Amino acid sequence: MVPPPSELLDSAETHLRVGSAEEMADAVTRSHLPDFRCVGWYGVPPAGWSVAIDAEYADQVVPAPLARRFGDEEFWQRWTRAECLCKLADVPMLAWWPEHGLDVPADFTGRWRTLELGPLIVTVALAPTRA
Repeated sequence: MVPPPSELLDSAETHLRVGSAEEMADAVTRSHLPDFRCVGWYGVPPAGWSVAIDAEYADQVVPAPLARRFGDEEFWQRWTRAECLCKLADVPMLAWWPEHGLDVPADFTGRWRTLELGPLIVTVALAPTRA
């Protein structure tokens, strides 16, 4: 499948909103933050493609067991990317780690972008819709 146009990810920040879970109820997809707020995605994915987002606060302390396992350099950027890929593949993170760690697999057929938006790290990823 042909990758989606890059314009959607190039303008990703214009499709993201932050608010309460109720305020983000109509988002295409959303990510819950530790303070009970949500980041919602309001961009329409191209036909045949699914979208996932994940968001974390950039200044959060990396839990020690995760830092030991994956290192703490750009941890939240890598974490949000892996979370998005798990969501798109419908695979839990604990099942993803043994094979991929927090890396993007070489055979990933989608596209992704990680943004730093104020205090947040947000990744948006697109992949062909699974049957």
